[in-house]
Amino acid sequence: MNTLRNRVMLIGNLGQDPETKTLESGKKVTHFTMATRDSYKDAEGSKISDVTWHNLVAWNSTADLATKYLKKGNEVCIEGRITYRTYTDKNGVAKSVTEIVINDIVLLRSSKEQKE
Repeated sequence: MNTLRNRVMLIGNLGQDPETKTLESGKKVTHFTMATRDSYKDAEGSKISDVTWHNLVAWNSTADLATKYLKKGNEVCIEGRITYRTYTDKNGVAKSVTEIVINDIVLLRSSKEQKE
């Protein structure tokens, strides 16, 4: 059960190309976003569609895979864990960020396949 304590699985479309940076330590980190859709019917029976945006982070070899194979619009399945962090921006304002640190990525469809 310990492996289920903080586990997230999402299927959605990438909102941007992954952006990779190499840190001073030599580790690689990649950031990108994913949109997931949910639809339901309201009290009047009208179909409502909600889009939720997720901040994703990949490290090292997973970052390399994301950079090499993923592009904006791709439909992917990701598995990872939720993390919360805070930082102070250059104007001295405290910011909070919720991110999903990716353990595994599966490319379901490329953006080209989705257009066909």
